[in-house]
Amino acid sequence: MTRVGLVVNPVAGLGGRVGLGGTDGPDRARTALSLGARPLAAVRAAAALGELAARAGESPRDGLLVVTAAGPLGAESVAAAGLTERIVYAAGAGRDTSAEDTAAAVRAVVAEGVGLLLFAGGDGTARDVLGALGSPDSPGGVPCPVLGVPTGVKMHSAVFAVSPRAAGEVAAAWLAGTGRVRLRDAEVMDRDEDALGAGRVTSRLFGWLPVPDVPVRVQQRKTGSTAPAPEAVGGIAAEVAERVGAGLLVLGPGSTTRAVAAALGADVSLTGVDVLALRPGRPPRVVARDAGEDALLALGPAWIALSPIGGQGFLLGRGNQQISPRVLRAAGGHERLLVLCTEAKLAALGGRPLLLDTGDDALDAELSGHLPVITGRRHTSLYRLTR
Repeated sequence: MTRVGLVVNPVAGLGGRVGLGGTDGPDRARTALSLGARPLAAVRAAAALGELAARAGESPRDGLLVVTAAGPLGAESVAAAGLTERIVYAAGAGRDTSAEDTAAAVRAVVAEGVGLLLFAGGDGTARDVLGALGSPDSPGGVPCPVLGVPTGVKMHSAVFAVSPRAAGEVAAAWLAGTGRVRLRDAEVMDRDEDALGAGRVTSRLFGWLPVPDVPVRVQQRKTGSTAPAPEAVGGIAAEVAERVGAGLLVLGPGSTTRAVAAALGADVSLTGVDVLALRPGRPPRVVARDAGEDALLALGPAWIALSPIGGQGFLLGRGNQQISPRVLRAAGGHERLLVLCTEAKLAALGGRPLLLDTGDDALDAELSGHLPVITGRRHTSLYRLTR
């Protein structure tokens, strides 16, 4: 049987929709749950396995063995996908799972000789996997191919597929063993908190992991942010003000949207989702800061302004999960979605499309296609958006 490994971080992504950011550490995870967060990591891991099984042949149960850890660390996702499991690690009873559990599970799974290790989590989980295995060129590093199923909040690393189903697609292509897919050493990144304190969203490199190289289906790393040119930001801000008029504007996170808000006369957060009430002829009023999904749903009709992540091109599904499918539908879908991007940032994508990973396949399909990107005053570029 073909052996694939799976380790799930069950609390990955919990803080996204409730506006907490990442969920590293048990305290933040408990806070997210108290605010009504729903665990999604197991569901997204099961979706990846389901796609892998669909591409593995007519009888995946007879030809695919998933080596995993007990309970929410993996076995629950395997059961949901209807596949055969072999449990090689179990966390201690009566306590929350931890980073140490993730590392121990990874080592136990890889020791079974799997052809690929799938891990479901975010950048913190990727760092745990790196700590357990080591970089390919590090002394004692285990050269097991890995692939991240994106279930975290920000995911700046280049070790993740662009979506859970893409992870299953890439896994199937690698495990088929045709030689068409090669490995590349992909960066494990995490947000640089010191730079964030200085007003910049950038990432720190922690090492590399070997990942199947399937262009478009495996994401790029996030590139560091630079201050947008004032003339470009001013033009974008003027265009936004004209389109919104007197109304509510939801601003996604990032240096571009923050600069646009400043040009409009408002100070907003760099990593959260804020809401402005635009008032022609007067400075906007900040209605909400670091808003979660429930607060956004309570607003009523609003415009939503987003800017893609530099280098990766993600528009939805990375760092802005508060702007959920429910929020997007309540706002009116693509009709009230404003995509803001300087021409320089758009050109840096090199023609690669903007990306969606909302967790709602129907909405992603509805939003896919060519859409106008506001690059300046009365300047737009039609650009492709895809899942």
